[in-house]
Amino acid sequence: MSFIPASGTSDLSVDIPDEVLAEATDLPPGVGPYELAWRRLRRNRVSLVFGGLFLLIVVLCLLAPVYASDIAHRGPDSQNYGSITIGGKSERVVTPSDDVPIGPTWHSQYLLGADEYGRDVAVRLLYGGRNSLEIGAVATLITMFCATLLGVISGYFRGILDGVISRVLDVIWAYPAVLLGVTLGTILAFGGIGPLKGTTLMVPAVVIGVVYIPYIAKPIRGQVLQLREREFVDAARQQGLSHWQIMRGEILPNLASTIIVFIPLMIANAILLEAALSYLGAGVQPPTPSWGTMITEGIANIYADFSQVLVPGIMLVLTVLSINVFGDGLRDALDPRAKVRITR
Repeated sequence: MSFIPASGTSDLSVDIPDEVLAEATDLPPGVGPYELAWRRLRRNRVSLVFGGLFLLIVVLCLLAPVYASDIAHRGPDSQNYGSITIGGKSERVVTPSDDVPIGPTWHSQYLLGADEYGRDVAVRLLYGGRNSLEIGAVATLITMFCATLLGVISGYFRGILDGVISRVLDVIWAYPAVLLGVTLGTILAFGGIGPLKGTTLMVPAVVIGVVYIPYIAKPIRGQVLQLREREFVDAARQQGLSHWQIMRGEILPNLASTIIVFIPLMIANAILLEAALSYLGAGVQPPTPSWGTMITEGIANIYADFSQVLVPGIMLVLTVLSINVFGDGLRDALDPRAKVRITR
């Protein structure tokens, strides 16, 4: 089917596929872009399943205190071992009064066994998940706020301000994320700057949040450079709006889809980097549990109890995989060029 201008004075015509016209006639008038995105996302069953898996993991981790108090009857740091002297050397042994399994026992309170200190692996797994998710969420907030602010200012004003911000971002981007994270994490953990020191969870959260700022700020800056030349921005300038009003009312709403897509991907990368830093000793510090520290502690006993490495590793993989798959589905749903049929 072709569309011919009503004036009849032009020979130009536009070919519109019949399926596009049929889809357009099925849609009610006045459907917004986010409602269309939700309809696309609802038809992506794989993304919804993995999104539900991630929510299930979050709920289980949030219920860690309930499991510890009502089922396991022990906290994440509750140890159950004693010591004996053998040849003048103190050796750690499990307290005889309470049999502690070294592997999963589905019929006892130690659901996933215990580590070398007699601590319940299942309890530490849930508490470690809470800490990992908390660090990932805080790091994502830091990254998205700073990256959006710097990207919008840099792309909108350009000039000297853009040059200074871009060079600072290039310096951070020049270092590998893990290497820079280990350096900053070590400095803050053992030296500290104000409240950012010691074993607080804010140390790895701030480190990860700073490390990933250039990875988000540069794409946002590139999109702002295009948006500032659009007609609606010129119209806002003609109306006498200030720069901050234009950025808040015209630029940021057009960046909303990009920011929404970046959030789940940033959470996944933050959780992965936290596990890597904790494994290397520059993230969460023992005895505070996280999936990275549990993997580190389990490697020492990998031949005696492989589950101490396998269980937190599986949880880490499932969490990151579910976030990434859901993020891909969210990106496709927010893409106006997505070739997904929309129905009521």
